[in-house]
Amino acid sequence: MEDVKVTTVAGRSRPPAPPSPYRDLLGATPRMQRLFRLLQRIAPSESTVLLTGESGTGKELVARAIHLQSGRAQGPFVAVHCGAIPEGLIESELFGYARGAFTGATTGRRGLIEEADGGTLFLDEIAETPLSTQVKLLRFLENNEVRRLGENETRIVNCRVIAATNKDLARAVAQGQFREDLFYRLNVVQLEIPPLRERREDIPLLAQYFLERMAKKLGKKLAGFSPEAQRLLVAHDYPGNVRELEHAVERAATMAEGEILVPEDLPPALVEARLLPGGESPEVRDTWSLDEVERDHIVRVVARHRGNLANAAQQLGVSRTTLWRKMRRYRIPKPS
Repeated sequence: MEDVKVTTVAGRSRPPAPPSPYRDLLGATPRMQRLFRLLQRIAPSESTVLLTGESGTGKELVARAIHLQSGRAQGPFVAVHCGAIPEGLIESELFGYARGAFTGATTGRRGLIEEADGGTLFLDEIAETPLSTQVKLLRFLENNEVRRLGENETRIVNCRVIAATNKDLARAVAQGQFREDLFYRLNVVQLEIPPLRERREDIPLLAQYFLERMAKKLGKKLAGFSPEAQRLLVAHDYPGNVRELEHAVERAATMAEGEILVPEDLPPALVEARLLPGGESPEVRDTWSLDEVERDHIVRVVARHRGNLANAAQQLGVSRTTLWRKMRRYRIPKPS
């Protein structure tokens, strides 16, 4: 169990206030504001919560926000990534084991469920849990009892369970890959975390937040993004969601030579994504200048010809020298 630091105020000791529940969980769009309101209503309860959404949308951040706004905020928050634990080990990791329970068990050990006693247990990638372990999870959810491998004794554990998945659990139930009774036991309150492409208005807010954090980490003075770099950030679809955006900003901050980050600092995937049909919204393109349209078309054609400038120049109807001059003018990176 986590230690709680104690501070002294006017001769009396009291635990410090918990950190902000929305640390790293940002959003000004109506959909995110509605999510925040739901969190405030759900957090004080003891209900089991099922978080759904694509990978990288911030499901663990949401789970931590629920924990920090609950009556269990001073207790431990134990995150278990079920998909990262080998199938043969997940049961012992969750429920613990007694000495001699299997070869190599020279001492007994309590499991992660017991570690969460008094706090919150977060089961990420719950759909990856083997069916045999699902049975024991269901038993725990129903009576709060755990039994370590190799023991007959049961132990009572008082923790709240929050599960998360990026898969359709209802479909997994229909396909016999997930227990129906466990699904209904987990799905007391379901929250869907929207993908980043469905809340593009939040991208500048998140990007600036990540940039300020990276500036402190790198010891660099970074003020923000150029208009074109910001348009590239907003135009990208982010299959990796918020996690991908964070990594993109980290890369850009590392590569930046000035205080203002420019397109050349961004990962190539963000630049190339804009060049493909459908890579940006019509609303964004309608605001471009003639130079931006020309730059965009040049990069599209160069990408289509896999960096072959001779072929790209032929399609554009200009000489290779003219193409190279325009690329330097628009600061288009030289193809590798």
